[in-house]
Amino acid sequence: MEQETVGDLELSVGYVLKQVHASLRTAMDEALRPLDLTVPQYACLELLGQNPGLSNSELARRAFVTRQSMNLVLRRLQERGLLTRPDQAPHGRALPTELTQDGQTILRKASVAARAVEKQLFSPLSREQQLRLREDLAACVAPSPTS
Repeated sequence: MEQETVGDLELSVGYVLKQVHASLRTAMDEALRPLDLTVPQYACLELLGQNPGLSNSELARRAFVTRQSMNLVLRRLQERGLLTRPDQAPHGRALPTELTQDGQTILRKASVAARAVEKQLFSPLSREQQLRLREDLAACVAPSPTS
């Protein structure tokens, strides 16, 4: 039995996804630079804005970075006064993290910039096409019913 190869990259869904990801990342970097934020820092702020009190491990998992990388992100944001973390865990080992007032202000600006990037990137698609694309991609990462 012959094994199938990737073939023509221009016909590969994975390759096109990577191209879209690269375009999104580049545009996000440019949009966030005036706010002195990186994409992982923005992701951290957005996650904490929507889920105050997340731990380093939870933030790392949801932002798609290692715990070590998230620790550096958190330290930098804390140095800038954009978030607070207790010196000691209230219970267990997790240090719950929350945005400061300055963090909320920067987050609002960054979220507007990120949304503008997304709108621009996906502007060739209608609203319905964007919703369908989101649903189709989400179906690819959803756990299968048999697992």
